[in-house]
Amino acid sequence: MAETGRKRFLLYLIKPSHYDDDGYVIQWLRSSIPSNSLASLYGLAADCRERAVLGEDVEIEIEAVDETNTRIRPERVARRIREYGGHGLVGLVGVQSNQFPRAMDIARPLRAQGIQVCIGGFHVSGCLAMLPEIPEDMKEAQALGISFFAGEAEGRLDAVLRDAAARSLQPVYDFMNDLPSLEAAMMPILPAEKIARTRGWETSFDAGRGCPFQCSFCTIINVQGRKSRYRTPDDVEAIVRANVAQGIKSFFITDDNLARNRNWEAIFDRLIELREKEGIRCHFVIQVDTLCHKIPNFIEKCRRVGVKRAFIGLENINPDSLVGAKKKQNRICEYREMLLAWKAAGVITCAGYILGFPKDTVESILRDIKIIQHELPLDILEFFFLTPLPGSEDHKKLHLAGVPMDPDMNKYDLEHATTAHPLMSKEDWERIYRLAWETYYTPEHVETVMRRATACGMKTIKVMFFLAWFQGSVSIEGLHPLQGGYLRLKYRKDRRSGLPIEAPVLWHFKYFAETARKMAKIAALLWRLDRSRRRILKNPKRRDYMDLALTPVQEGEMDTLEIFTATEGGRAAVKKTRQRAELLHPGEVPSLAADAAAAPVPAVAGS
Repeated sequence: MAETGRKRFLLYLIKPSHYDDDGYVIQWLRSSIPSNSLASLYGLAADCRERAVLGEDVEIEIEAVDETNTRIRPERVARRIREYGGHGLVGLVGVQSNQFPRAMDIARPLRAQGIQVCIGGFHVSGCLAMLPEIPEDMKEAQALGISFFAGEAEGRLDAVLRDAAARSLQPVYDFMNDLPSLEAAMMPILPAEKIARTRGWETSFDAGRGCPFQCSFCTIINVQGRKSRYRTPDDVEAIVRANVAQGIKSFFITDDNLARNRNWEAIFDRLIELREKEGIRCHFVIQVDTLCHKIPNFIEKCRRVGVKRAFIGLENINPDSLVGAKKKQNRICEYREMLLAWKAAGVITCAGYILGFPKDTVESILRDIKIIQHELPLDILEFFFLTPLPGSEDHKKLHLAGVPMDPDMNKYDLEHATTAHPLMSKEDWERIYRLAWETYYTPEHVETVMRRATACGMKTIKVMFFLAWFQGSVSIEGLHPLQGGYLRLKYRKDRRSGLPIEAPVLWHFKYFAETARKMAKIAALLWRLDRSRRRILKNPKRRDYMDLALTPVQEGEMDTLEIFTATEGGRAAVKKTRQRAELLHPGEVPSLAADAAAAPVPAVAGS
């Protein structure tokens, strides 16, 4: 502070959003998914401040902003840093490929005023890790004097801050070949007033990083590595306690696959102890694979921990597509058993489903969605384009082969077709994306999902709200649910560079009329869903509801269910399952039910 004679250095951490198809920043009064990158960098920066890495005479002030719920005005950021005598740094953190154009629009006016800027995240790290030379958008950034940070910042932020304080940032900080250990690493955390801007006051942390699998469309294995690294149970307990102390009890554990974290059981035991002995009742959202139910006690301990939702990488029900994407760990013969186990635990299941594998057609996708509706007890299904994300093996192969890909990084949000498909035109691919949502979230199937939830003893109203969220985000807001939030905010001047700024009166009239229409549609959707929910709850036999999807795994169903019989890959998967069962129990009549009970438990990666 000035009266103490101490210098001040302002670290401005910004998690940028990206643009919608009209060029406006996607922003909400309350956003949905909290940024773990922002929490991680804030925690590391707070540690640097406490250790006085810039010297005892320098006070580090930290401002952390998630643009999905807070407006960013570059001119105001620049003015604040100038008030500090120019002693500061703007870090654009966790920048994904679809967010890079927005990050550049934030950075350009800052650089024009001499403000130091450093960009990190999956786009920078993935391109440096996988491409022979950096793409044009990164070259432009370097020409503006923007620095890049590739890799993870644990143990490395001190050097960046010291360089920034000396106004001598390096062009690139590349730590991709030196990923840090997470044991006893500084905890990711954000102040409660920042978390309050998310739906449900939810924050996030990672219990581990990296993934041992080889999915060709994935960037995580090439950015965070295929060698998994883990936080200890002590670390996770400290993160939970620190957040509970500021009133935060809802967490999204961002591990790409928590079931493969070798410390999962010790972490769960610690969290169960907090819940059952100390009364600290937290709630968790996790991400897992399709074989997690084979790990003894995993799903049961999820229930005791307080897991409320599980995101599952289903991706497809055609084994041919899964093998082509190197997702060989997914076995369709396990899907029903796995989903029924989650149902028994009362956990809402959300599955990702990728559209556009090489053998996909409009007809095959619609057929497969209807099979899922009838035969799998899944709650939420979310659709994505198969997208060659920078940092993935798919992107590298197409780039080296000279295959055309859309040059606009803003479209690499898994909601747009960015390269050609061998069997579908771009128009058909985009049409089936819209049709997929409409087909799964019909009024009839939405009611079926609620009936199943009620029969399994789940809280139907919570399932109803998530159905509304996923259905309404696409049909009303025109955005993927993972980009959704409460009450869309738009600002006339916050438009992508190169697009015109509309006249004030007309723009505001359109915005308020659009908002009113959307709110009316949301109210109507909730009313319809709640009417169905009430009708279900009034039925005295609601707990007796049964359909094909809820039927326990039975002998002989591999010969009758369409998930196994409709495709050549499905039939091949059945044959392989029966061969495995015969090897395990020679002489017995192999069946899906027997194989489900006898299949060996997969080893947890790293154990």
